[in-house]
Amino acid sequence: MSTMPSDRSPDSTLAFLREGYRFVGTRCDRLGTDIFQTRLLLEPTICLRGREAAELFYDEERFVRRGAMPTRGQRTLTGVGGVQGLDGADHHDRKAMLMSVMTPDAVRRLGQIFDDRWRARLPDWAGSGPVVLYDEVGKLLTEAVWAWAGVPLADADVPARTAEMHAMIEAPAALGPRHWRGRLARRRAERWAGALVDRVRAGAAPSPESSVLRVVAGHRDGTGQLLPRRIAAVELLNGLRPTVAVDRYVVFAALALHDHPQWRDRVRGDDAATEQFVQEVRRHYPFFPVAAARVRRSFQWQGHTFPQGRRVLLDLYGTNHHPGLWPEPEQFRPERFAGWRDDPYGLVPQGGGDHLTGHRCAGEWITIELMKRAVANLTGAMSYRVPPQDLALDLGTMPALPAGGLVVDGVRPLP
Repeated sequence: MSTMPSDRSPDSTLAFLREGYRFVGTRCDRLGTDIFQTRLLLEPTICLRGREAAELFYDEERFVRRGAMPTRGQRTLTGVGGVQGLDGADHHDRKAMLMSVMTPDAVRRLGQIFDDRWRARLPDWAGSGPVVLYDEVGKLLTEAVWAWAGVPLADADVPARTAEMHAMIEAPAALGPRHWRGRLARRRAERWAGALVDRVRAGAAPSPESSVLRVVAGHRDGTGQLLPRRIAAVELLNGLRPTVAVDRYVVFAALALHDHPQWRDRVRGDDAATEQFVQEVRRHYPFFPVAAARVRRSFQWQGHTFPQGRRVLLDLYGTNHHPGLWPEPEQFRPERFAGWRDDPYGLVPQGGGDHLTGHRCAGEWITIELMKRAVANLTGAMSYRVPPQDLALDLGTMPALPAGGLVVDGVRPLP
């Protein structure tokens, strides 16, 4: 039996918050391993990276999600009692509910709504001077996913709803005011979402039959009971918030087009090249840093002991940059995805494993569709300049984003 390599620090929480996306990978490189143990939030934790690690991590016979995510993440990002923290039959039932609205036609419909609103906004951008892409795309995605999900939204409320989604997304790894803003945003959002669910159930709020709102409000669990009001609110937000978070990927796509301008012509009108480009953006740029689980029952793997109840983190960013999986992983090379077939354990920016039954993000297909639409608009629907600004990504900040949200100016709609 081999001894698992160990990070010798008494507790690595502050180092994790300081180093961010590089925390696990830096220690793996230093220790010459893809597995080590440490302490985070004063609790023993096993950290993993790589394809074999991902395949292990998404084995439901060995791991559970209940109690794995720290409370600060549940009370800001995912909501307490949401699908991300469920296991077994409860998880399969709730995941099936969310996946039922992710049909190919529904995904394309959301993409078209986003596309239409982007093009309709171009004249405003053209007349407004500098535009912060992150802010504007966030509002476009809020408008689009609210409309697609059957959730009423007045134009005047778009900035506030977008700000709530952003606050929840930015809060889990934040300290001080940024974290508390996320908690407040979560409470506010769950209140209005719960009230909306009540109105739908009472027949007082019209919503299309197959919309996210109607599906969540009307869903019955394995015992035939409607979801409790607060849980339904959490799951409704799980159909909205992740879509707004795609604004980060859109910013990363624009950043990649700026840094690698040769790809502007290659993706224009070429769906295969756009697919390669989008997948490389998802692999290369930082999105979720890690995923968390707990050991269901003690087992051995590669000579190491995984004790029952032990928290385990899979390094998503590190797996997407693993040199054993991705040659020259720090290089942006979309052509690596030419002829690529989906590997559920190799490319894991939004989790791995099976979409339908596992803990892989239900909205991954939506992410890809929206990114492709955004790339088409950035290269074919508008011209613009990227003025001098700080475009560096601080990998110690989770989630990462260019400091100014990527400013563009001189926007002109193209015929």
